[in-house]
Amino acid sequence: MTRTMVLGLLKANGPMSGYEIQQMMESSQTDLWAYVKPASIYHALKRLQEEGKVVLEKVEKTGMRTKSIFKITQDGVLELSRLLKTSFSNSSVMFPASLYTALTFMENLEEDQIVEALEEQKTQTLKVYASMKSGYEKKRNVPGEITPKIDVIFHNIYDQCELQLKCIDEILGILGRGV
Repeated sequence: MTRTMVLGLLKANGPMSGYEIQQMMESSQTDLWAYVKPASIYHALKRLQEEGKVVLEKVEKTGMRTKSIFKITQDGVLELSRLLKTSFSNSSVMFPASLYTALTFMENLEEDQIVEALEEQKTQTLKVYASMKSGYEKKRNVPGEITPKIDVIFHNIYDQCELQLKCIDEILGILGRGV
């Protein structure tokens, strides 16, 4: 996913530094929905440069700091197209495998421990949900930021959070601890 994000941002925004890419990803909370960690950006840029998908356009020096500015190449544009096509064609349904495995063998854990763990998962899910809602509200205040495709992304994230919360509540109900 990191390669797609880096190439996509370079194509959409023109030449950028790794730090600028990182800032854009952080403002979009890609660590939550695309699972892109900031440190992976620099690794991806290095690999993409080695593969000829991006080139170092220039190095800017400010005092003691240097900033490398990267530009997508035509080969990088082709790679982005390939990655996007693959992303659109692959199923994006993700199952909470660890939760399903735990449910399968839940009789091997004390009920209070299960409830405590589920409450923690519920808290974490609610934090993600609130964070995404906050991000959406911030974007709504910037003209042109909420396009129909951005709307689809956010609403799908909300639906996923709501489904997970519903599942947790159902499990708690099975344990007689339902809300």
